Amino acid sequence: MVTPVSSSTATTADTSQSMKQLSGNFSTFLTLLTTQLKNQDPTSPMDSNAFTQQLVMYSQVEQQIDTNTNLKSLLSQNTTNAGAMAAAYLGKKVSVTNGNAALSGGAANWVYSLNSAAASNTLSITDANGRTVWSGTGETAAGNHTLAWDGKDTNGNQLSDGTYKLTVTAKDSASNAITSTVASAGVVGQIDMTGGTPKLIVGTMELDLGDIAAIAN
Repeated sequence: MVTPVSSSTATTADTSQSMKQLSGNFSTFLTLLTTQLKNQDPTSPMDSNAFTQQLVMYSQVEQQIDTNTNLKSLLSQNTTNAGAMAAAYLGKKVSVTNGNAALSGGAANWVYSLNSAAASNTLSITDANGRTVWSGTGETAAGNHTLAWDGKDTNGNQLSDGTYKLTVTAKDSASNAITSTVASAGVVGQIDMTGGTPKLIVGTMELDLGDIAAIAN
């Protein structure tokens, strides 16, 4: 499901109104100018510098309105292109490597990898507010490992669906940090375009296109 982009009708109306107002003011200015020229004293003609400055000003304002219109058109095209690109992710399984995963229906899954064997490894899960809701002991062997979380906090309370982050803190016997990576996977069910920038919705998790590490059918 793709959430539609907000309409640009208001923007177009604002631009049209600005041009209409500028045109009206310019017509009034020309009328006044013509009247003054008709009634000027031939022996003491009016200074044309002021009129020239007015004409230049009107020209600059018109150019600025046109420039703003063109910029808005380009931004609209970029948003449309980004939306089309995001739509290609619908129904696809994607991998995320920022540590986040979606807790949905009381289940969230991660894969974490240790570059080398560890003497100790602590796993911590935080909620969207950065609050630690669960912690436990992780695997210490080098390589890939999985964590299937039932969505219950350290006290056994079931937490609501949402986005949660797994952090791996592995150390060797000398308490030196061991490099680790964390990944999760899910299927893109929706594309949210209401904010102007496309967001991929995986379960209850919202992702930017840049968060995607891999995609599969």
